[in-house]
Amino acid sequence: MSQHRIAIIGVGAIATMHARAIGDIEGAELVAGVCRTEEKGRKFASEFGGDWYGDYNTMLDEAKPDTVAIATPSGAHLAPVEACAQRGVHVICEKPLEISTDRVDAMIAAAERGGIMLAGIFPQRFNPVVKAVHAAAMAGRFGPLATISSYVPWWRDDAYYGPDRWQGTLAMDGGGALMNQSIHGVDMLLWIAAAAGADGGDPVANPVAQVAAFSAKRGHDETLLEVEDTAVAVLRFRDGSLGQILGATSMYPGTLKRFQVGGRDGTAEILEDELTQFSFREAHDDDDALRQRFAAKTTTGGGAADPMAIDYANHTRNIAEALDAIDAGRPPALDGREARKAVAVIEAMYRSAAEVRVVDVA
Repeated sequence: MSQHRIAIIGVGAIATMHARAIGDIEGAELVAGVCRTEEKGRKFASEFGGDWYGDYNTMLDEAKPDTVAIATPSGAHLAPVEACAQRGVHVICEKPLEISTDRVDAMIAAAERGGIMLAGIFPQRFNPVVKAVHAAAMAGRFGPLATISSYVPWWRDDAYYGPDRWQGTLAMDGGGALMNQSIHGVDMLLWIAAAAGADGGDPVANPVAQVAAFSAKRGHDETLLEVEDTAVAVLRFRDGSLGQILGATSMYPGTLKRFQVGGRDGTAEILEDELTQFSFREAHDDDDALRQRFAAKTTTGGGAADPMAIDYANHTRNIAEALDAIDAGRPPALDGREARKAVAVIEAMYRSAAEVRVVDVA
């Protein structure tokens, strides 16, 4: 890998995972961090390296990174991407790319005009147990798909949605349990569904054709958040298979996320990092080894109640793949259009819940 000079814009909680991931990647160097609060910014720089800047435009002009990781609140991703694109600086952006498909499309257009890479962060695609299920889907082992589902039964306390927080606001969060927390499961679902053929043979199209959803505020005082803390949805994929989504931050004390995919010829189920089922009509020689490899229960809380109770190893793999793409002169595995798909599905869910009808996914 070539030497990559990387800056982080926004040094909140998730930025610590980016910084640790960058520190673990050979050939990657953290040269700057951007934060409007000097004390916070200097503390981050002293812990992880690089220089503190209070403004990303100044940082881009003075530190001259070749790649930027964007870790600002979700609704503040577009402007720094545009600034990076104007200067030819590649971007790796935390989920979601932005809080609406219109804003995501503006980011993609800016990246194309600037000739830069725009890569998304969805670490679960780089989770070894998820990759094992994806490989089975690619091999056609599930047969005609019947259903694929993601469940995120989490809890966030009232302080998480406090008055000084961006979480739970329409302007910066763009949504609640779906857009912030469950979007990882939605992206997982889309990736594996497409591998299993649920996209109907069109790899460019969103695998989900239609959604029907309900949302509510059930676990928190309605004055604390502008968005949902509880949502359920039913999906219809382009090949006719079906899916389900549960997204919640209202289920005390919070339990591990679950993912399930099944069809005529097999079923797999993941509980956080544990492969609880991996059964197929036609067994393969390495199936037992895979089941044993992923039999261990998760060693963290998985984000069920504490958003920081997750391992950053998948972030490391995600960022390393994007840097490899820069070196190879190819698009990243999670480019802007691929990362857009989860936002489009969630946007359709919100429209369905608001209008109480089935909505097509754009």
